[in-house]
Amino acid sequence: MNATNATEIRLPAPSAPQPAARSPFVKQLLKSWQLYVLMALPFLYLIVFKYVPMYGAQIAFKNFVVTKGIWGSEWVGLKQFERFVNSYDFWRILKNTLILSFYNLIAGFPFPILLALGLNYLRSNVFRKAVQMVTYAPHFISIVVVVGIIKELLDPRIGIVNKALGLFGVDPINFMGEISMFSSIYVWSDVWQHVGFNCIIFIAALAAIDPALHEAAVMDGASKFRRMWHIDLPGIMPMAIILLILNTGHILDVGFEKVLLLQNPINLKASEIVDTYVYKVGLTAQVANYSYSTAIGLFKSVINLALLLAVNKLAQKTRQASLW
Repeated sequence: MNATNATEIRLPAPSAPQPAARSPFVKQLLKSWQLYVLMALPFLYLIVFKYVPMYGAQIAFKNFVVTKGIWGSEWVGLKQFERFVNSYDFWRILKNTLILSFYNLIAGFPFPILLALGLNYLRSNVFRKAVQMVTYAPHFISIVVVVGIIKELLDPRIGIVNKALGLFGVDPINFMGEISMFSSIYVWSDVWQHVGFNCIIFIAALAAIDPALHEAAVMDGASKFRRMWHIDLPGIMPMAIILLILNTGHILDVGFEKVLLLQNPINLKASEIVDTYVYKVGLTAQVANYSYSTAIGLFKSVINLALLLAVNKLAQKTRQASLW
């Protein structure tokens, strides 16, 4: 037997199969799976309560009949929108809504900033906590209770306001019956209720300002007013602009419950807004018109979106803080 035959030929052992390479997304998902689980709940909330209901928005373009369902109802296009725009009450309702919204935005936006600046410079912790408690507490009162308080205070016969005016010889005033006073009653009661809670975010923004800036200003002899103007206001301005943009995107979303509760037949000319109109003609009428009310709500949402995009674009043009 020669050497070739004597030598045993050995084949290489088969290599073990290599696991398939994971994509970068899968690696990131496995690495931070706790964060994705935490994010799943709010994401699921958005899907279920924000995106799924959009399916029903198509009835704004149909003559919706409950027995026929959404798909079986007749398609009418923009008929419901034209009906609202050409209605007798359109311009009055739109004017009331815009007046109430802009009045509330102009009057209510600066007060949380002023309150936050004042609280930031208070030296007494006891007094600061007392002020915070007094200003925060009304935010947690029910709208129904707030409206009840307003009506009791402004009552022509037993209201404290009219009692005080009577001491100066002023005749009782029916505040809730004065058309010109409705917007002021709504706006300033809203400022009272929410000013303390809305200033929390500005207090947090003020806490993020570098203390070295204030120390340098004090060394230079700057007064508190100068420090507010040159340090605090520029420091919280990006946050203020972001909130202003967000509030502009809800310019037609006036507080429906509060307006409805403050309404009466006398002040209806000034208190009828888009939301209360939708509630009355679309839902509480003898024949509920779901398509008409949905079209009005969709119209309002489109206007809000257009305003949000316009204000955000303006902020970008002026090199201010923006949402994107």
